[in-house]
Amino acid sequence: MLGLRIGIHTSISGSLEKAALKAAELGANTFQIFSASPRMWRASMPAKEEIAALRRVRDRLDLRPLAIHTNYLINLASLDPVIRERSVTAFRGELERADAIGTEYLVTHPGNYRGQPVEQGLAAFVLGLAEAASGRIAPNVTVLLENTAGSGAQIGCRLEELQMIRELAARETDLKVGYCLDTCHLLAAGFDVASEAGLQAAVSEADSILGIENVKVIHANDSKGPLGSHMDRHANIGEGHIGREGFRRILAHPKLRTKAFILETPNEEEGDDRRNVEMLKSLSQAKRALTRRAKPGSRSGASRTSVS
Repeated sequence: MLGLRIGIHTSISGSLEKAALKAAELGANTFQIFSASPRMWRASMPAKEEIAALRRVRDRLDLRPLAIHTNYLINLASLDPVIRERSVTAFRGELERADAIGTEYLVTHPGNYRGQPVEQGLAAFVLGLAEAASGRIAPNVTVLLENTAGSGAQIGCRLEELQMIRELAARETDLKVGYCLDTCHLLAAGFDVASEAGLQAAVSEADSILGIENVKVIHANDSKGPLGSHMDRHANIGEGHIGREGFRRILAHPKLRTKAFILETPNEEEGDDRRNVEMLKSLSQAKRALTRRAKPGSRSGASRTSVS
């Protein structure tokens, strides 16, 4: 993959092919979709013709990688037997559709451990994952565990929890498992990715705990909530507590440049989606231009290139 990958979540309401075409129309070269309604348990497999059309568009326009985000109702950590059974069935369906569609990544939230110790919730998630994936049904799909803002009893606010899930999953399943880091969730969980020093510390911690090579996707979202607020409220790029300068540094960080940056920003006004894609692209170009102009060995040059 050459160059920075910047994309956005698009709707499949028209068709899979239209979701890909919309991403390209907005100026993206990677994208994310739901494989079915994110708020309904029942889902069906897309028609073979629809899948074939999507693959042709992706090949023609070099839209890679493709990420699918799982259904919001799924909670593999749940103690409730009904929710758990539905979650396992729904997650298996997500794997089957992801494999058929040819997506590289399946992004999922680690679930909610309400009513039990967090360690028990982690184990329940992994056992649910193993049950859903039995039979090696999606050998070419990598499941990405997404970090969370940490409100209520969410799993995944701490990077150690994500690492533990991946470690346990390696023993219990044949699934390939990696990570998706959400910038809004990081800030809300207490990682100061808005500042230069805070970003360096956050990337260093992610590299130490998760292995930065296992982080495949960055959900690029500004945050309506301040640092450590545990508020999962996404804002348009530059309109939240991370800000434009924060995203300039994030996009230019040497350990993040090869990741796919996918927007999940609000689309409250006409053109918000295009503006957010263009904003990320302009910020990435502005940071590279500053780095090129910085004089080697100068104080200002060292400051500008420290995270580029």
